[in-house]
Amino acid sequence: MVSPVPLHTGLSAVVELTVTEDDTALALRSGDVPVLATPRILALVEEASVLALEGQLDEGTSTVGMRVQLEHIAPTAVGGVVTAESTLEKVEGRRLVFHVSARDERGLVAAGKVTRVVVDVERFLDKAR
Repeated sequence: MVSPVPLHTGLSAVVELTVTEDDTALALRSGDVPVLATPRILALVEEASVLALEGQLDEGTSTVGMRVQLEHIAPTAVGGVVTAESTLEKVEGRRLVFHVSARDERGLVAAGKVTRVVVDVERFLDKAR
C-alpha cells in the first residue's frame, strides 16, 4: 500500500486545444454533431490534472482516474480554442480531488470534479495483468 502523499491543495495546470475534426462528437462516436465531444473535454481536463502533479509524486507512483463529475454546458465548433484548467482542491489520503473547467472564447464550456488516486505503478500493473 502506498502511504499518503505529501501533496498540497492549490496545485494547478492549464492546457489548451484548438478543436479539429478529430475532436468532435462525430469522430469520437459520442454523438452526431460536429462540435467538441464530451469525451475529448474529459481527456483535456484529465491531462490538466496529471500536469498539475508533475514533479510532485514519489518515484514509482502515478495517478489513475477514479471518478468524474462533468457538466458539458456549451458547444465549441471546429476551429475554436478551448482552455482547460485543473486545480487540486482536496487531498484525502491517496485520493486527489480536482476542480476542473474548460472555457472557450465565448465562456464556460464545461465544469466539474475529477478524482484521481495515487498508485504504486508496479502493483497497479500487476493487478491489470
